[in-house]
Amino acid sequence: MQRMRDRLNAFLDLPDIAVPHAPSGPLAGFSLGVKDIFDVAGYVTGCGNPQKSAEGMPATATAPAVRMLLDAGARFAGKTQTEELAFSMLGQNVHFPHPVNPAAPGRVTGGSSSGSVAAVAGGLADIATGSDTGGSVRIPAAFCGLIGLRTTQARISLAGTMPLAPSFDTFGWFARDAAMYAKVGDVLLGPDSHAIPLTRPLALDRLDELVQGSAETEEYRRLTDVVAGVTGRPSRLPSPPHSTDELYWCMRKIQAKEAWAAHGAWISGREDKLGKATLDRFAFGRTVSDDEVAAESARRDDFRATLRDMLGDDGFIILPTAPCVAPRSNGTADQFQDFRERAICLLCWSGLSGFPQITIPLGEVDAAPFGISLLGPPGSDRALIRLASTILQSVGRA
Repeated sequence: MQRMRDRLNAFLDLPDIAVPHAPSGPLAGFSLGVKDIFDVAGYVTGCGNPQKSAEGMPATATAPAVRMLLDAGARFAGKTQTEELAFSMLGQNVHFPHPVNPAAPGRVTGGSSSGSVAAVAGGLADIATGSDTGGSVRIPAAFCGLIGLRTTQARISLAGTMPLAPSFDTFGWFARDAAMYAKVGDVLLGPDSHAIPLTRPLALDRLDELVQGSAETEEYRRLTDVVAGVTGRPSRLPSPPHSTDELYWCMRKIQAKEAWAAHGAWISGREDKLGKATLDRFAFGRTVSDDEVAAESARRDDFRATLRDMLGDDGFIILPTAPCVAPRSNGTADQFQDFRERAICLLCWSGLSGFPQITIPLGEVDAAPFGISLLGPPGSDRALIRLASTILQSVGRA
């Protein structure tokens, strides 16, 4: 197992510390990797930065959401690698050997939950925790061929978790298959507050047009046909009165400002301890004014209300998870930045609204996984998991 761990670079090389778990329960017998932004009693929460780890003290308590999984019988398998301060969506932390994408070696895993997704996709853990602030569950899941849910904002406790941008941060997880994913959801989510069945599929040209590349475009059309075979053909909606560019900057500015508020004091004076790309993202947050945040927050509120009206009680949007398959690991900085900017235009709909979105591992382009997503009303998380499972069953992949 250690040899495989070294090959995938999924787990951190840390001393073994006893982490109690219940002897029985719905997750008994299954192993659990924990992203290194969540406290586990006895371990320092390193947050993907060696300086942060060196200065930290061992946690005295385990994050409540992680504790729920342990109390359900899951067995702690170790801490998994994360992007530096969880502020990236590629999975290439400059301080550590990069996790390997088991589903598409030679391509990035996606981040920031890079170690967790590699551990599950590579068979090193049955379950692993992640977080999704700007896409850090949805993107890794799509890139590595797994289900990934960005949960309704604030539905699962983030106590005992490193904050990045609190109004965007959400708890998430990866699991080896749809049945296991649902088991974890049963433990963490409780009943959906949204009780009306999701029966009205929707689509928007603006989102579909963000798919990049002829092969991805053709595959996305095929995937929408697969989903429509289960849910019915989606109705085409007019785009809301918020441009793609406006929503992109709304997400970027609010998220970056919150990230600087959370970490700026620690970063100042330690700039040489961070990778340049990470530092640049935090530094941008320092330049965003309070007036800009107020204006973008008003835009965000308006967008959330508009999207809520579009969905109604029974609607869900079918959309691409990412604009393309995982970029190649040896891509250039410009290529990575181009991907990131295009991806944010898709990911920000769930992030700005706080509504749940699930990515389903249905497609493949150039021997790499390619996902499709469903975005539902707030509180419809378990309904989305059930719908994803039904869609996967329809193609024999549950």
